[in-house]
Amino acid sequence: MPVMAEPSAASQRQLDVLVGDRLVGHLRFTQEGRREHAAFTYADAWLTDPARYEIDPTLPLVAGPQFPPHSKSPNGSRFHGAIADTEPDGWARRVILRDHAKRRQAAKAAGDTLPPVATALDFLLAVDDHARVGALRFRDENGLCQRSTEPGRRTAPPLIELPDLLRATHAVEQQSETLADLEYLRGRGTSLGGMRPKCSVRDDAWGLCLGKFPSIADERAYTKGEVLALHLARRAGITAAESRLVHSDGVPVALVRRFDRVWDAEAFTERRLLYVSAATLMGLAQDDDAEHAYTELADVIRQSSADAAADLEELWRRVVFSILITNVDDHLHNHGFLHVDGALWRLAPAFDVNPFPDRARELKTWISEEAGPAASLTSLIDTARYFGLTPRRAMQVVGDVERAVAGWRHEATKLGFTNDEIDSFAPAFEHDEREVAQRFMR
Repeated sequence: MPVMAEPSAASQRQLDVLVGDRLVGHLRFTQEGRREHAAFTYADAWLTDPARYEIDPTLPLVAGPQFPPHSKSPNGSRFHGAIADTEPDGWARRVILRDHAKRRQAAKAAGDTLPPVATALDFLLAVDDHARVGALRFRDENGLCQRSTEPGRRTAPPLIELPDLLRATHAVEQQSETLADLEYLRGRGTSLGGMRPKCSVRDDAWGLCLGKFPSIADERAYTKGEVLALHLARRAGITAAESRLVHSDGVPVALVRRFDRVWDAEAFTERRLLYVSAATLMGLAQDDDAEHAYTELADVIRQSSADAAADLEELWRRVVFSILITNVDDHLHNHGFLHVDGALWRLAPAFDVNPFPDRARELKTWISEEAGPAASLTSLIDTARYFGLTPRRAMQVVGDVERAVAGWRHEATKLGFTNDEIDSFAPAFEHDEREVAQRFMR
């Protein structure tokens, strides 16, 4: 009979936390039976550095261990928001769990000791260091940044390997994957993008990218829809992640350029940018399930942005766009910020923007507490002054966005949508709020 490896009465690990190559602090993770605790301590050298800054608003620049806000859910993160933002997303967690299950099955069949149950730290460190979102890195007791790539393995597969990646993701969805499939995918997910199949890939021109694959359960062309939305967003004057469709054996894959990297294609070098989600910059617990509003996010932008006026208008423009394309998965982890200097941040490019023709037209993030969840352009117009926009400027922004969205069928055709695919997305783009936008333009 195999021996079940259970957590010891108490075990502890301490890792260095880096921003790029600079030591910022230390992460201590303690496991006591089934209970898990984490604490972060700023490094003395960071606290005395004139260029120091808080990596998270719930981590003030003080000495000594600091504990994250209490999680309401047993499945909530054990870490502060800035660290939790780098944890694997839903798809990456699925791959990690399947890999862990396969390894336990193999150990049981061989009569070996079963691997212990995966901890929150195991999930955090399962993300490949090269692919991890933002600039935070975790260095272990041996001086290795986790998860380091195995000898002879690329940090991110090139586009030429898309057929293999697609096959492996489909195998995971069908629960027919091998350990080799899981090893191929494991560590190469990110925190950006939810449950849909995806993998980090490398493009010579764009550097590190996220490849998003169709799911075997898809009822419409989701990958095409996301690229369409991102292209329309850029046409609407929104700073959005670059994207394009690439085909792997006739299957459309959405290639989204990572905006948390600065890639020099000639020198083949890359610089990382520190990233946090809007939820983290707002100081919210990762599993906060309360209703929040864009007006709350506007308040944080006024306090923290290196160019508050520009970011407030940009955010308002994005909400106009979300309403007009029925992007109703606009929760606070689908908005983010990039660090600029000191305590200053800037709104990150828009990402994970999708038209949802089959969803109720209600926003995840409310326009304001008074407006509630309705995706209402009229309610949004009422908040324009709160975002620093004059009525005239608000009308100009609505006009910019409406003109871009009005060309959605033409842009979809350019991207290779079939007529049936265009028809399947039509309810997301053609609805009463578009008529409201057109009235505001007159």
